[in-house]
Amino acid sequence: MPPLSNNERRAWLRLARTEHVGPVTFQSLIARFGSAGAALEELPRLAQRGGGKNFVLPDQSDCDREWEALAKLGGRMIASCEADYPRGLAALDAPPPLISVLGHPHLLRKEMIAIVGARNASALARKFADMLARELGFAGLVVVSGLARGIDAAAHEGSTGGGYYCRGGRRRRHHLSAGE
Repeated sequence: MPPLSNNERRAWLRLARTEHVGPVTFQSLIARFGSAGAALEELPRLAQRGGGKNFVLPDQSDCDREWEALAKLGGRMIASCEADYPRGLAALDAPPPLISVLGHPHLLRKEMIAIVGARNASALARKFADMLARELGFAGLVVVSGLARGIDAAAHEGSTGGGYYCRGGRRRRHHLSAGE
């Protein structure tokens, strides 16, 4: 599929931010209506038919602010239907419709491994996560962590020592960086 136009990508963002529209519903709406723009036009009617009395689409200005804030940081959004979308996420039955990317998007094409664990980890567990992430990074894998404290933080610290890392945070934002 060719890259989405900016207007359709913004419609994807608005649809993805719609209450009660998760990845499965998102995919179903795109399949049924052909585009996010068309799905957004039909959603109020569908919600009303389904008994939704207080259905409200996300405000376009909120989505625009999110879009502009990401652009100001030098980031961009990649849709699940686009070639740059990570293979591992695309393989899910219902992948996240969009991801926000900062940094080096070419790293999305590399093999990735997630290291996650307890926030309240022991010193030994943190040391092991750091060492494991460092070695996996040196082996050429992109280490993905949630960037919480504990194991996630240790994996992040270890992977930045020589490999690659991807940190996922709230609202599906990802920062990709070559080891520093």
